[in-house]
Amino acid sequence: MTIEYRVGAPVSTDQFIELLRESTLGERRPVDDRDCMAGMIANSNLVVSAWDGETLVGISRCVTDFHFACYLSDLAVHRGYQKCGIGRQLQSLTQQQLGPHCKLILLAAPAANQYYAPLGYEHNERCWVLDRATSIS
Repeated sequence: MTIEYRVGAPVSTDQFIELLRESTLGERRPVDDRDCMAGMIANSNLVVSAWDGETLVGISRCVTDFHFACYLSDLAVHRGYQKCGIGRQLQSLTQQQLGPHCKLILLAAPAANQYYAPLGYEHNERCWVLDRATSIS
């Protein structure tokens, strides 16, 4: 298996949706809302992707200022390609695009919570999430 990694390469909405469905993230993303998914991929300003030929098999989708903070919104690897080092390489390549003081920040999927500490991530209990249906009072 030869995996090609690409930085900033176009990823179509359909490719993105299919990858999320074939990874564990499909359960927690609005994959049936095509407009939302199109906006998610179109408005990301750092995308690192992994390809097996013309098949998208992994993605690191981020929103970042490249200098202080990089929110890694989606790290997804196709189920058939997991445990091959693709996720680790996607994160490494993502980090290489960032400035020397820029931190990677992410919310771990429940099934992947133990994955990040051995890579060097520090657990932070200070994260807060406000659902869109909840109004700020």
